[in-house]
Amino acid sequence: MTKFADYQDRFPNARLTRSPSGVLEIALHTNGGKLVFNGHTHEQFVDLFHAVGEDRDNRVVILTGTGDAFMDSIDPDGFDFFTPMGYDKILREGRKVLSNILDVEVPMIAALNGPVLLHSEYVLLADIILATPETVFQDKPHFDFGIVPGDGVNLLWPEVIGSVRGRYFILTRQLLDAQTAQDYGAVNEIVPADRLLARAHELAEQLAALPPLTSRYTRIALTQKLRRIVDECAGYGLALEGISAADVALRNSAAN
Repeated sequence: MTKFADYQDRFPNARLTRSPSGVLEIALHTNGGKLVFNGHTHEQFVDLFHAVGEDRDNRVVILTGTGDAFMDSIDPDGFDFFTPMGYDKILREGRKVLSNILDVEVPMIAALNGPVLLHSEYVLLADIILATPETVFQDKPHFDFGIVPGDGVNLLWPEVIGSVRGRYFILTRQLLDAQTAQDYGAVNEIVPADRLLARAHELAEQLAALPPLTSRYTRIALTQKLRRIVDECAGYGLALEGISAADVALRNSAAN
């Protein structure tokens, strides 16, 4: 069994702290500030969630960000979308990170400290979603890069907010404010920024007080449908994303 000391300081873009009751807080960051997502974090987070899921001493997980955003910035460093082997790595990591989040078999709380403009699928795999008034949602980078949004947002947004709303959100790059996201069912509570983590820990401690197998098996019971969706469809969506990336590469090459 994985122990906290084995991985606590292993991930340069995740600050991990755990309370005596077993509430693990994961704060995503880059050099102590707002996270800049890139190919290296894409790889790193696969191992992060695997380690968290393998540690049976974790009773509840809080996932949050650092600074004024949960995740709103992306850098192409470390990504290779345009060769078969490069995209094979992205496809594998894209599938594994979703399954590894679902393999965290304890309740998960997402505490969104600001905008979520990419990889909002991570958030939608949490059981409780808290936002601040400054939180907004958008799927921005896929169409910015000219590629298919096939990494899980295509599956989870229609599942969470409804098929028609979810497809509109992705196709139009709709910007959802926190109140609209709550009205649509993608946010549970809107909390002032200075109370966000306190509220997340308040809920987490309530859940950590449950018998261990009760909380663990409740998470499993509540996410079975999501697991089936991810298992059946994530690889296909990522493959379509890869085909579109190859087409973008060819078009750019021809233009030059």
